[in-house]
Amino acid sequence: MRALAWHGKRDVRVDNVPDPRIEEPTDAIIRITTTAICGSDLHLYEVLGPFIDEGDILGHEPMGVVEEVGPEVTDIAPGDRVVIPFQIACGHCFMCNRQLQTQCETTQVREQGMGAALFGFSKLYGQMPGGQAEYLRVPQAQYTHIKVPQEAQDAPDERFVYLSDVLPTAWQAVEYADIPEGGSVTVIGLGPIGDMASCIATHRGHRVIALDLVPERLERARQYGAEVLDIRDHDDVAGRIRELTDGRGTDSVIDAVGMEAHGSPGGKVAHDLMGFLPDQVTEKMMERAAVDRLGAFYLAIEAVCRGGTISLIGVYGGMADPLPMLTLFDKQVQLRMGQANVKRWIDDIMPLVTDESDPLGVEQFATHRLPLQDGPHGYEIFQKKQDEAVKVLLKP
Repeated sequence: MRALAWHGKRDVRVDNVPDPRIEEPTDAIIRITTTAICGSDLHLYEVLGPFIDEGDILGHEPMGVVEEVGPEVTDIAPGDRVVIPFQIACGHCFMCNRQLQTQCETTQVREQGMGAALFGFSKLYGQMPGGQAEYLRVPQAQYTHIKVPQEAQDAPDERFVYLSDVLPTAWQAVEYADIPEGGSVTVIGLGPIGDMASCIATHRGHRVIALDLVPERLERARQYGAEVLDIRDHDDVAGRIRELTDGRGTDSVIDAVGMEAHGSPGGKVAHDLMGFLPDQVTEKMMERAAVDRLGAFYLAIEAVCRGGTISLIGVYGGMADPLPMLTLFDKQVQLRMGQANVKRWIDDIMPLVTDESDPLGVEQFATHRLPLQDGPHGYEIFQKKQDEAVKVLLKP
């Protein structure tokens, strides 16, 4: 089969690789019909190279049709249309029963001290082959799936593919932000997650102030009903947010940027430096040093009101990042963060996805639809923010 594989920093290629097969009784094989490039895939494209081997298959936002199931998989059968969550979870362990699927005790990557295994996301998360391919082996398939409702079998993939990551991640970002009724939230970064979080928050009736430096991304958020600020136009962005909120800041802030904040020149130097170091050295730096670009997080701390909540949904990777603990403590800021627990939120989101009025605009969410063989081009334009790329779907 064909698959997108990692071959080095900013080097993704279409490789011919062996077809996956059933290995465990809880496995399923899915024929991929639509898969997507995620913002966190760019961390592998740029920063997390030391944790990935050449030839590893990328991707964790797929959906498709069941081709084969193991004998212990009874909830799905060949021919079913399914979305595959980005994390692999068993559904019956202590953590899954608490709806913390990203901490699944059956698939935790204990040798790395990390949570549940993820598709296509480095040694840190189990080095599982990803879903930017023609076929995918799904472990723990008795639970690691979301079935497309029978009444929606004729609906396009675009209605459902974002259930793999974008929708539950953005939904959790808003939930964790704990925005009070009639309250306000700043969303920092309008990539796919920040874009969808802005849409969800406005759909819920909150006041949204959305920040970015890419004009077309700001325009998308404005169309959802958000107030937008181009961070390039303000020397003191947090000060401007306070001006708009009676001097207080917003009740909540969602940091949808994470480790690669492109407004952080100092952090960029650290990232570029790591690109010249041996993998063994860089890996230790990632594990034990301060390597994140923290510009977005610092801005979140400044922009949130006293007693407010910061929801971190952008991925961070450093173990010793310097934090302004005095400010966090003095402002009595609450922090919530973590990978999205996909299946926890599906029952809340599914009615919006199947609503014919498409209230979250999922059918028009993608900016680019490319064949799988054009995946390397999709990575390039997404990473460089070219051609108005916000969300790239790939069709095997």
